[in-house]
Amino acid sequence: QVQLVESGGGLVQPGGSLRLSCAASGVTFSNYDMSWYRQAPGMERWLLASIIGAPGLTNYDDSVKGRFTISRDNAKNMVYLQMNNLKPEETAVYYCRAKTIDIETMHEYEYWGQGTQVIVSS
Repeated sequence: QVQLVESGGGLVQPGGSLRLSCAASGVTFSNYDMSWYRQAPGMERWLLASIIGAPGLTNYDDSVKGRFTISRDNAKNMVYLQMNNLKPEETAVYYCRAKTIDIETMHEYEYWGQGTQVIVSS
C-alpha cells in the first residue's frame, strides 16, 4: 500500500522558515518524480516545486524560486521542502505528490499525502 505522510507544518512568523518532510512507503521511491503543492482555502492546488527521480533535477514556480528548495533522500524515501522568507499569503495546506509512468503501458501512477498545515502569521 502506497503511503505519503507529510510533516513539519505549523505556525511561523512572516519572514520565517519551515522545513517540510514527506515520507514515502510502498513504492520504489527513486522511480518517482516528487512534487510539493499548496492549497489555500477556496483556491486550487498549486504546484510549487518538483524533483525528478534519479538525476534530482528540480523545477520551481516563479513565486517561490530563490526562497524554497526541494530535495530528496532516496535512501530514506524522503522528500523535503525548505521554505524561507515565508509570507502570510503562503498560509495553506502543503501536499506532496509522487508520480511515475510505466513506460511499457504508459499508465501514470500518482499518489498524494494528506497534507500539512502551514500558517504564516504574526
